Amino acid sequence: MKRESPAAIPPGPKPEARSPSLAVEVAGITFEHPVLSPPGPLGFGREVQSIVDLRAFAGFITKSVTVEARGGHSYPQIARTDGGWLNALGLPNHGLAAFIAKDLPFLRTLGIPIIVSVAADSEADFVTLAEWLDQEAGVAAIEANVSCPNVADGMVFGTDPSATHRLVTALRRATSRPLFVKLTPNVTDIVAIARAAEEAGADALSLINTLQGLAVDVRARRPKLGAGLGGLSGPAIRPVAVRMAWEVSRACRVPVIGMGGIATADDALEFLIAGATAVAVGSAAIDRPAVAAEIRDGLEAYLIEQGIGDVRGLIGSLEMPVSGVRGPGSENP
Repeated sequence: MKRESPAAIPPGPKPEARSPSLAVEVAGITFEHPVLSPPGPLGFGREVQSIVDLRAFAGFITKSVTVEARGGHSYPQIARTDGGWLNALGLPNHGLAAFIAKDLPFLRTLGIPIIVSVAADSEADFVTLAEWLDQEAGVAAIEANVSCPNVADGMVFGTDPSATHRLVTALRRATSRPLFVKLTPNVTDIVAIARAAEEAGADALSLINTLQGLAVDVRARRPKLGAGLGGLSGPAIRPVAVRMAWEVSRACRVPVIGMGGIATADDALEFLIAGATAVAVGSAAIDRPAVAAEIRDGLEAYLIEQGIGDVRGLIGSLEMPVSGVRGPGSENP
């Protein structure tokens, strides 16, 4: 019997190419991809749910919650600048009790990890927030916004390593949940602050918060913001944020969540390559509500193009020339 030629045998279906893995882990929390929402621009979610697809984010970090309700600063609270926004909102929120009763039940419906940002002007209030949230279902982690002034000594918690260490130590005792600490860039050496937070028990570090700035109405010769000074966010601060994320990721063992001016997949890739495990995208959503999905898809396309099967293989892959490894305050070559 004549055997059939191999050429006559119809070819079988080709195996489908596997999509690269975008999943990352931060402090024991698995995120489906590295793109989170940062505290601030998207509030507590309900305010923007009709415009922004909140489920496109892998995790949601809330606007900062305080023990008592806060009304915020006087208007104007936001001013556009070249390459960004200057804001002085003053942490307006309805307080802890209202957050637990109204906002948290909605956030639980999103089906993604919820990280609750907390802010206070005393260690005691920070501890109160952590203790109450520790008892609530649906809270994946607590993030301490250490850019707040301490009323006891007037110093911002996050600008002094000792103050940061004391606060994080107290918070670590108050909660069994993963503890993130959001760092301010308005310091001489952010690595010293990061190390203090890590040593005191932080499970992850978020950076950067906004850079302090001032915009002036030259006709009125007054600040453009009702509060005077404000925090600068947007693309203008991204190179500073990437540099700080790189410095901290090299100096600390805990994961870094990078943020500051991310608007595209390439922007997010800068942070990941520099050492961040995840990124947070906020201001860009004001103009482009679908930005989270766009960046997620862009990251996947990049991994396919580069032949990388897992996004974790990209994290910290920056090849920095020896001449480029400089400390804070170094002069340009």
